[in-house]
Amino acid sequence: MTQKTIIISASSDIGFALTNFWLHKQHEIIGTYRTKSKKLNSLQELGLKLVYCDLSSPDMSKSIAQLQDLSADWDNLILCPGVQDPVGPFLATNFDSWRESININFISQMNIIHSLLPFRRQDASRSSAVLLFAGGGTNSATVNYSSYTLSKIALVKACELLDAEVTDTRFTILGPGWVKTKIHQSTIDAGPALAGSNYQKTLDKLSSNECNPMSRVVDCCQWALNQPRAIIGGRNISVVFDSWGSPELDNELSSHPEMYKLRRSGNSFDPSS
Repeated sequence: MTQKTIIISASSDIGFALTNFWLHKQHEIIGTYRTKSKKLNSLQELGLKLVYCDLSSPDMSKSIAQLQDLSADWDNLILCPGVQDPVGPFLATNFDSWRESININFISQMNIIHSLLPFRRQDASRSSAVLLFAGGGTNSATVNYSSYTLSKIALVKACELLDAEVTDTRFTILGPGWVKTKIHQSTIDAGPALAGSNYQKTLDKLSSNECNPMSRVVDCCQWALNQPRAIIGGRNISVVFDSWGSPELDNELSSHPEMYKLRRSGNSFDPSS
């Protein structure tokens, strides 16, 4: 069945991989870019519709208006943007750069969701889906990446909140794990003085075979788009660590609506025990 899919930041590594995959699955794709590339241009020959969109801009109204003109009855909205800058201790970062990172990683993405949700397909036979991407630090204090980490945690909670409010649409956020993408260049450019121990860890990961293959990320996205709300709605799914696609996990998720969500439960102290 042909689906209309909007991919925000089709020019990113993950965004391009998803665009290429779904174009060959006969999806109608509307993608955004900030920087064009030859390989992205080549996908236009397969029917890709491109809209310029700079998520760091204080005014995205023109880009959003163009997306709205193209997006009537969309089935899937995928948001792939992400920047790690500024890398370094919070007190040592330029606050304007810190705020811009929050804007790209969270505020602008919420702006797009808010602007495009009214244009979603509202068909009782199949619900629309919104897919976001989580990042490192949701389970620990990842020092020197405060703007990136806080933005990703905000997206995790936003996913759950929107899923609870907009019940005819499935909202899911995926953690892709370590994937060889351009986002890690920020850590390399920052060096060990600002990135700390993550600098060497990044070099080691990128030079090894330990990174999660892009095909695995694409497969998980494809799986998520085909699951009912009871399984994926409001969840933070790990591409690497969760056994997505297994009937056993499907049963657990269907039976436990609190699983894979941002919770304090299970982390409390009962003085009477």
